[in-house]
Amino acid sequence: MTRKKSAALGIELPEVNFSEDGDIRYLHLGTEWIQGSMFLDRPFDIELEYVQRMFAWLLFFPAVEVKGAHAMQLGLGAGTITKFCYKKLKMTCTAVELNPGVLHACRGWFRLPPDDERLRVVLADASLEIQKDEWHGTVDALQVDLYDDEAAAPVLDSLDFYRHCRELLSPQGCMTVNLFGRSSSYAESLQKISEAFGQDAIWAFKPTREGNAIVLAQRTPSRPSRDALAQAASAIQDKWGWPATKWLQVFKPLTR
Repeated sequence: MTRKKSAALGIELPEVNFSEDGDIRYLHLGTEWIQGSMFLDRPFDIELEYVQRMFAWLLFFPAVEVKGAHAMQLGLGAGTITKFCYKKLKMTCTAVELNPGVLHACRGWFRLPPDDERLRVVLADASLEIQKDEWHGTVDALQVDLYDDEAAAPVLDSLDFYRHCRELLSPQGCMTVNLFGRSSSYAESLQKISEAFGQDAIWAFKPTREGNAIVLAQRTPSRPSRDALAQAASAIQDKWGWPATKWLQVFKPLTR
């Protein structure tokens, strides 16, 4: 696998490429592992089930307040989450990405719009960027999907990292994290998130068939009624066509 040296970051980064299968384009970091995807004829829709579940924060966030709220993504991938937040939800978006090649690919191959007053991509180490005071308390939806070229385990998965993530969130903000990887330990990651946010702030999906387990952590813990969650899920499903009403069968709070 070819790697390129980043002079600014002082580290080696994997080369970025893509493949296509029918009407879907896939992003790769120099290996066969898929780092993101896009429908060629619907570039702002979401194809992968686990990525749809990364939007479970919509179950808790007032629908009338989504437009104009601040979404931050740690790990750009193919730009799928950022594009949806920006184009479909009309949110203010910040994405933090380490690899300049990923940003180049997203702009050239995956239809990521250029930066403007509502969209900013920051090329930086996410673990350092999120410690800056300018972000603290400003993020309503934090979506964390950080994997290396082998997709073996989350790149950032420490207790301190999750504590810094919590500091980013507004009072009603939520973090969703994709826990996936052949070398990762779901139980250990969940324990760290629970310690950073508090056990009563944690909700979790059962893993998808592919093994992606999405965990949601609230800045301010809440327990919406089943009816309230069902109504929110139905609205998400009606608007975006995702199987959100089925989420409630596999999405539960960590503590009752």
